[in-house]
Amino acid sequence: MITVHFTYLTGLKRPVFTNGRLTGSWDGWLEHPMQAVTCDDGCPGFTATVRLDDSLAGQTVRWGVRADGSQGANVWVVNLEVPDPGSSERYRELTLPAAGGKTEARYHFTYSRYLGAQKCYRSPDTPPSIRFAVWAPNARQVEVVFGRLESGYIGDDGSGIDQSRPAIALERKAGGIWESPGFGHFADFAGAPYMFRILNAQGATVFRTDIHSRWQVGRGDRDPNEGSWDGNPATLDGGVSCSMVIDQDLVRENFLLSESNQHVPDTEFWAIEFTPGRPVPSRVEDLVIYELHVGSLGFGRRDAGNLKDAMELVPYLGDLGVNAVELLPMSETSGTLSWGYGDTHHFVIESSAGGRNSYKHFVRECHRHGIAVIQDVVYNHFDARAGRAEWEYDSSAPDQNIYYWYEGRPEDHPHPSGGYLNNGSSGWTPRFYEEPVRQLFISSAAEFVEEFHVDGLRVDLTQAIHRDNSLMANGWGIGRANAFGQKFLREWSRTLQAIRPTVMLIAEDHTGWPAVTEKADAGGLGFDATWFADFYHSLIGDADGAGGKPRLLKEAGFGHDGPLEVQEFAGYLWESRGNKVVYSESHDEAGNAGGSARTAVVAVNGAPLWGDTRKVAEARARVAHGLTILSAGTPMFFMGEEIAAQRPCRYDNIADSKEDLHGERNGDGGRMFRYFQDLIRVRRDSRAIRSHNIDIIHASNPNRVLAFTRYNGTSSVLVVAGLNNSAFESGYVIQTDAHRLA
Repeated sequence: MITVHFTYLTGLKRPVFTNGRLTGSWDGWLEHPMQAVTCDDGCPGFTATVRLDDSLAGQTVRWGVRADGSQGANVWVVNLEVPDPGSSERYRELTLPAAGGKTEARYHFTYSRYLGAQKCYRSPDTPPSIRFAVWAPNARQVEVVFGRLESGYIGDDGSGIDQSRPAIALERKAGGIWESPGFGHFADFAGAPYMFRILNAQGATVFRTDIHSRWQVGRGDRDPNEGSWDGNPATLDGGVSCSMVIDQDLVRENFLLSESNQHVPDTEFWAIEFTPGRPVPSRVEDLVIYELHVGSLGFGRRDAGNLKDAMELVPYLGDLGVNAVELLPMSETSGTLSWGYGDTHHFVIESSAGGRNSYKHFVRECHRHGIAVIQDVVYNHFDARAGRAEWEYDSSAPDQNIYYWYEGRPEDHPHPSGGYLNNGSSGWTPRFYEEPVRQLFISSAAEFVEEFHVDGLRVDLTQAIHRDNSLMANGWGIGRANAFGQKFLREWSRTLQAIRPTVMLIAEDHTGWPAVTEKADAGGLGFDATWFADFYHSLIGDADGAGGKPRLLKEAGFGHDGPLEVQEFAGYLWESRGNKVVYSESHDEAGNAGGSARTAVVAVNGAPLWGDTRKVAEARARVAHGLTILSAGTPMFFMGEEIAAQRPCRYDNIADSKEDLHGERNGDGGRMFRYFQDLIRVRRDSRAIRSHNIDIIHASNPNRVLAFTRYNGTSSVLVVAGLNNSAFESGYVIQTDAHRLA
């Protein structure tokens, strides 16, 4: 008989599944009970041993696991799809050994406790040991080397290695994974800086960070290879620094680090997460979202804002009335004054912002105020400065650049870079056909949801993943890459919804493709909502990308009394009912996109905001904000709108874009702040406005007047908005039949 030992590992500390059952093609997919176990990674899982007839020797069989979970009973819990771009089937394959042989098959639901520096439990009665693992399929040899804590950097020549800690040789395993057995005591390595020393495919020795690291030592923006560095981790760029061994199961007890600061178990930290009577919303349609860039906080300072500044903003957000905050990316990226849209280490919370402990404190504090946390994540490209991270990780050959999609061989193209894919965003396409690449993104998202307790994720420019991939050499579309991008997004949403069915998933997607918000198991991508840029372009219209849209506020800002394209905007307002996040301003359109500026500035065509001009600017801006917050979509606005911010917000000029939120609230921005408070309260208190139901009952271009109703059951609200420059002396009669659009 052939003996096969199957192990299903979740990689999650909480038991998200129960009652596991093994099933396979060898006996017509009959179910076999599996034993619930704590796996060697310390997380719940299932095991089963089956004996198969020797006549199956050498054959390839298919298998999978069913279990019960929060989505219901008898759920298929193989979340990854087969590697065929044209198939969405989910099963695993195993080639059986010779007659009488033994083998094992392991499946990782996530890699959250698999790769990197992880605890290893060799027995339940002993402290955990440490195990290192890394994906490097082209490497000839891999070792772990340790850096010195006072610098946290190992040079390309090996300088900076701590000779008091011996190097650890890793062994090649299946699938290109290099791994050490569990050894020593994990506690003895906690806080140790390390890197992987790799003998790459060409025989060169290179030093690489741990892509699955949970902490990077550097907290600054200096790359020693690009100039002088003072040897201080505080000034060192985390993307090139050593990774650090940390205990993921502990959280710093207090937000501020001090000599007496203690760590507490993760479960104890989260036990006091919520405030009775202040529920955290879990439906996209119930949200009023405040888009926040942590680095743009800290008014009066030239350095980047941090999570301490964000913590101090939470009561302000509570007073404002928003019930969700959407953070620009917080994962490790180059430099410090950055928006974060290009990450090197997707499991690391940017050290310069405060790191993972501070981030957990921030999320908990938001929850105590009844505020959900939505985290921006970026999967369509890596950081352009990833030379010690993803770029050429274990080989310098373009077609072996394991984290980047490459078509053909270098000699197939006039220039070697021609084989990379351009995704229409700001970087080259990740190699989505590689399961470890997809698992990198999936597992980091799982960590945000499961370990950091975020309530939702917003994915940057999803169309760059599922539609826009083209060959650098000639611009030809690569359908296979688009298919694997779709596969990845299905796997991603399916995994997160299995972990937490209430997780809120938002796509920045401008394609209008209905499948984006359809269920993954029905062929869709599994998102709850998409950003609705056409609404912004039609309502505000300052950015160059507005094209032929109505541009209501920009046109009104010229001060003339002529007609505005209100009827055309009404069509976009009505369309907001369909799983849309609508906004009068986002980070891109706050001065970063060509032609764009802050809303109050657009309202008066760039005139200085003082005296009567400011009053006019605020009056027009209030119309724009009202139409957004009272629309049938989920409203969002960018930080500073609530105090009539004036400074353009650009990714490359963050220090000069900071607004005095607290000061303006109590000064000239107070009127706008109170308006937002009132408007948000109206939306949150009204079942009619929180619904997706909307009827446009009147839209007049010459009079610049728009009227619509929001309703739900017997509850109905009439909204009337006007951008006329003067009052209607004889009143205004709304004709409800002529322009009814719904």
